Amino acid sequence: MPDGRPQDPKSLLKGLENLYQRFNRRKFIHPDPLEFLFHFPDPRDREIVGLIAASLAYGRVWQILDSINKCLEKIGPHPRSFLEHTTEHALMKAFENFQYRFTKGAEMSRFMVGIKRALERHGSIEALFSIGASSTTGPEATIKRLKAATDELLCLSELPRSHLLPDPAKKSACKRPFLFLRWMVRQDQVDPGGWKTIKAPDLVIPLDTHMHHIAFALGFTTKKRPSLSAALEITKAFSRLAPEDPVRYDFVLTRFGIRDELSRDDVQRLLL
Repeated sequence: MPDGRPQDPKSLLKGLENLYQRFNRRKFIHPDPLEFLFHFPDPRDREIVGLIAASLAYGRVWQILDSINKCLEKIGPHPRSFLEHTTEHALMKAFENFQYRFTKGAEMSRFMVGIKRALERHGSIEALFSIGASSTTGPEATIKRLKAATDELLCLSELPRSHLLPDPAKKSACKRPFLFLRWMVRQDQVDPGGWKTIKAPDLVIPLDTHMHHIAFALGFTTKKRPSLSAALEITKAFSRLAPEDPVRYDFVLTRFGIRDELSRDDVQRLLL
């Protein structure tokens, strides 16, 4: 990887764009929770699947995929209709034996009930993420939306602050909810999109240890660990290169931590 000093912007942008053109393709998605979203062409179904998939996207990737698949088997091919026509009692029963690492059946059951209630109250998950909307734009405005939406969903779920929904007020990098927003807002060969109320320039980079390692090496952050402040710093650096789409290169850069045939050393070779 580069040595942490800021790179020449024109050279770096050219390298990132070359990566985008080469790797921003659907054939490079697997293994990634994003792959489940392409089974649901209706945006009303897809946003539900995306929220579930992103919320469970912690731990080893193969275990993540297995846990998501178990949830989707329960809700079937039409998640929106399933939630609308399933009673809360039946929903709790369906997920009572679910278990994935920190997420046990009781928590997942309440989470699903919360999603059902959010749909009843707000009409869609997109509308849920609009309750914290204001006239301001930018990543900070998106963080406020995220805070309001997750607080509301937890209230509807009757859950205390859950591992499924990290709290941006506690300075967590909030990688999983920002990943969910990337899926819902951006639209290209890998991100299916569908939402209109949040725009691509307002997104925040979904920051995990792999992306932090790359961003630190590129000189995009001085923070030694992933955090919300680091995510904002890195997003700002990307926005100087791609102001209309600061998370444009998130997918291609994270392939080097997911795909077996790609390593971190390849990033330096291909970028510079």
